[in-house]
Amino acid sequence: MPSLTWIGKDAVLNHHLDVPYRVLEKKYDFGDGEPGNKIIHGDNLEALKSLLPEYEGRVKCIYIDPPYNTGNENWVYNDNVNSPKIKKWLGQVVGKESEDLTRHDKWLCMMYPRLKLLQKLLSNDGAIFISIDDNEQANLKLVCDEIFGAGNFVEIFSWRKTYTPSNLSHTSKTCVEYIFCHAKRKSNLTRFRGLLKTNEADNPLLKSNNQYKTLLFPRDKIESTLKEDCLFAAGDYGTKVNVVRLKKDVEFRNGHFLQDVELEGKFIWTQEMLDSELAKNTRIIFKGKSFAPRYDRTEYNPEVPRNLIDDEDFVGTTEEGGKILQAIFGEKVFDYPKVPSLIEYLINFLCDKSSIILDSFAGSGTTAHAVLNLNKQDGGNRKFILVEMEDYAETITAERVRRVIGGYGEGKNAVEGTGGSFSYYELGPELLKDGFINEDVPEQTIREYLYYTETNHALPQSNNGHPAHLGNFEGIAYYFLYNKDETTTLDATFLASISEKADRYVIYADNCIMPQKFLFDHDITFKKIPRDIRRF
Repeated sequence: MPSLTWIGKDAVLNHHLDVPYRVLEKKYDFGDGEPGNKIIHGDNLEALKSLLPEYEGRVKCIYIDPPYNTGNENWVYNDNVNSPKIKKWLGQVVGKESEDLTRHDKWLCMMYPRLKLLQKLLSNDGAIFISIDDNEQANLKLVCDEIFGAGNFVEIFSWRKTYTPSNLSHTSKTCVEYIFCHAKRKSNLTRFRGLLKTNEADNPLLKSNNQYKTLLFPRDKIESTLKEDCLFAAGDYGTKVNVVRLKKDVEFRNGHFLQDVELEGKFIWTQEMLDSELAKNTRIIFKGKSFAPRYDRTEYNPEVPRNLIDDEDFVGTTEEGGKILQAIFGEKVFDYPKVPSLIEYLINFLCDKSSIILDSFAGSGTTAHAVLNLNKQDGGNRKFILVEMEDYAETITAERVRRVIGGYGEGKNAVEGTGGSFSYYELGPELLKDGFINEDVPEQTIREYLYYTETNHALPQSNNGHPAHLGNFEGIAYYFLYNKDETTTLDATFLASISEKADRYVIYADNCIMPQKFLFDHDITFKKIPRDIRRF
């Protein structure tokens, strides 16, 4: 497999292991609803590390829109990876060698450890989507192949971000951005239909019908701006396009057919499919002068996503994203924000109604907006986690989510709120400082950290009733005998207090006075606080 090298790579290959574990400090809750949505203000590398004890292997979908490394320093988000925070971080991690880095080296050094932690957070049936443009797309593909595995590469989507390219562009490619998709384990993407080998018998949309057929489209499913008879192209998402002809004269009034319309041509759909449940959630649209029928689905599964996302009626553009954001705030607050419908499109091909969606380059909060929209549409309980390092995390990111939840705009432009809630966090102190437990950290947070270091799983919500018991995992019972105000000792009295039987015991305490042979004979492993607390 081709590999990518750059100045500073050796310094960041395992840097995610050296990132300090910092506590997430809740500042407030907003809204009514089930808990679980989070907005975190702080460096996303440290925030991702802090999420691991609770979320490793649980995030179904990650969407990130990192800096494109264009060299443009005028955006609200400094896009040339040359911000003071990144400069400081590179100096600390890469050292003096960082002075010789090109902007591409800097970008790769910044992205690599973050992608390593994101990979850990993904569930085994999850995937990551990364927006990017030409500046780093080639580098991103190689880095993601290295971290996620080349065999877990799924697709490069091309999103038509605008229909009005800049007059300064020499080609139309500036209309397009890319969205890279890698899976945690590609073989587990059972919901992401069409990107994996699929049995045609299981998916009627993959069946081909190369015979000429006459299909009848009920007029109540048709909207039209057609003014006269003509030839037009017909096809569905990414399938064969064929020229078809109206078989008879039709009458239009107010832009609608007054009779049923018969079309003749090579169609992917069969008449049986049109008579099926599939057709009930389908509408045929004729638009413009080169009429291209397409269908909209009220539900996406088992849909086959296209790798070209260019339907402005279905997925919006950056212009639409900007208008939505301006409607929310009453003024322009962000350049080129993503449109919620784009992220809804990606989420829906992968996630169910209870999935967790993470965005660690949250920007204006579009991902949360998309999740809230979907939950309102279908009554789902998807959860979002946003991380934003810039100071506008509260004034723009969180404020947007507040307004989406409660509703925004006035009069005819009013948009009903989605409902929902979130908790707002700041990055707090390090849990382990100079080799010792930070006594200002809540004991529950220490317990969560400790259990995760032992099991790579989240601390159970309940224990066996013993105050020192953390939980059991694969036959091992874990105990944490801790008191920040006095020294704790593993002795016969403590052991006598344990009534639950287990195959093995791991017990943390400040000291142990039990003979080593006794511990060995009773399958007890003593771990000294803080010496034996592992960093991850």
